[in-house]
Amino acid sequence: MSLLWSIIDAVWFFLPAMLPNTSAAIFGGGTPLDFGHVWRGKRLLGDGKTWRGLAVGVFSGVILGYMESLIALPFGPGLSAVYKPDISILPALLALSFGSMLGDIAGAFIKRRMGLARGASVPLLDQYDFVAGAALAALALSPAPAYKFLFAGDALAGFAVVLLIIYPLHRLINYIGFRKGLKSVPW
Repeated sequence: MSLLWSIIDAVWFFLPAMLPNTSAAIFGGGTPLDFGHVWRGKRLLGDGKTWRGLAVGVFSGVILGYMESLIALPFGPGLSAVYKPDISILPALLALSFGSMLGDIAGAFIKRRMGLARGASVPLLDQYDFVAGAALAALALSPAPAYKFLFAGDALAGFAVVLLIIYPLHRLINYIGFRKGLKSVPW
């Protein structure tokens, strides 16, 4: 049962990193993060990465994490050990949400350096840039919970499950966004 709880804890811990990019795509827009600047003949990021998208993405991840803490509270030391509904969870939530967005922004920067247009598909980079950003930010800004729920003991198996579900989940969400007219490409 310990392995199962470690998997549940890892997924629960990482959910605030999974929502920001979707929120940014739906509610973003406005002024680009790079303000239209060009570097070496190519846009730094492109029009798809905006200040409003960044703010909405981070905010949505933090709110989701706080809601998780309220939902988990009745479960006692199990799920509620991941997030406690008080200010002490803010560093972990900010790290996961902001790190997720930074990872996605880094992915856009890499794609622009490769000469790819906005919306171009780069398998694995598209699905895992935000995971890398969130995990690194969480380890840097909130190391104890990140290590406990993603890397310590059975938690590593939980994080492996997170990594396994990200690819198909990302593809499915993007396809739904495409079908709903929220994205111009289905990947």
